[in-house]
Amino acid sequence: MMSCITFFGVSPSSCCRRCWQRIMVAFKGVCTKPFWRAVSAEFLATLIFVLLSLGSTISWPASEGSASPVNLVLISLCFGLSIATMVQCFGHISGGHLNPAVTVAMVVTRKLSLAKATFYLSAQCLGAIAGAGILYLVTPSSVRGGLGVTMVNSNITVGHALVVETVITFELIFTVFATCDPKRTDQNGSAGLAIGLSVAIGHFFAVSLIHFITLFSSLNCPGLTVYWVAPLLGGVLAAALYEYLFCPNPVTKKPRGETLSKDASGKYQEVESPKSQPEDLAVKPGSCAEKGRNQGEFRDSHAEVQSSV
Repeated sequence: MMSCITFFGVSPSSCCRRCWQRIMVAFKGVCTKPFWRAVSAEFLATLIFVLLSLGSTISWPASEGSASPVNLVLISLCFGLSIATMVQCFGHISGGHLNPAVTVAMVVTRKLSLAKATFYLSAQCLGAIAGAGILYLVTPSSVRGGLGVTMVNSNITVGHALVVETVITFELIFTVFATCDPKRTDQNGSAGLAIGLSVAIGHFFAVSLIHFITLFSSLNCPGLTVYWVAPLLGGVLAAALYEYLFCPNPVTKKPRGETLSKDASGKYQEVESPKSQPEDLAVKPGSCAEKGRNQGEFRDSHAEVQSSV
């Protein structure tokens, strides 16, 4: 008599073992110091970014009994320069995502595993909450106001705001991928600065339409649609178009089958990437093509980074 019931010739215990093996492979590298260093870097970088950027939205009194008008140029530059600075500081540690849209785009283009992305997303959200909380504590209630909470301008509809948010996120993520593309040989500038400028450009265009663009949104249905669905949609579209249409990688474009495969012993293992690069960093240090390659010369390039809001 059989010791256990089988379904389609496979026992439940065998299915459980296979599922467990898949889960362990998916979380490979999570229990390592470099990964948690990267996660903590995402938390700290997002905290500092939100604290500094939201601080620029506060209207301090210009004179007794009056508040200074909102300076949209100041807000836009503060957001852009804050992103550029944080990317430069933390890009070589975590990849400098600082934004769920960037992390999701990395998952879509197979630069980051879904399991590890969950930790990145959690760190970003917790860092944003901590940064806003610190600003709330140190800001007097008389000038605190809305503390830069995102909301749609009353003169436009939620649908219009959805389009605007999708477009500016598309522009940001496309800039991230184009600036940090390891296949490019025509650029020598700062990736962090380029990403920061793309954030500032998006704010110059949209800050009046959808007020202050931050990591937060109200928890009502329109807020979730505009400030979560639209950025993720714009980010996925930008990443997919760049990686699979405009600048496809001939190596990664080839079908690789499943992410997990069986070895000779029947155990599941992760399919190695063509370049065998660690997937924790969105863009790896020294990935730029170097000048003088034809003459056999080689030099280390600056670490390229990815980030955004």
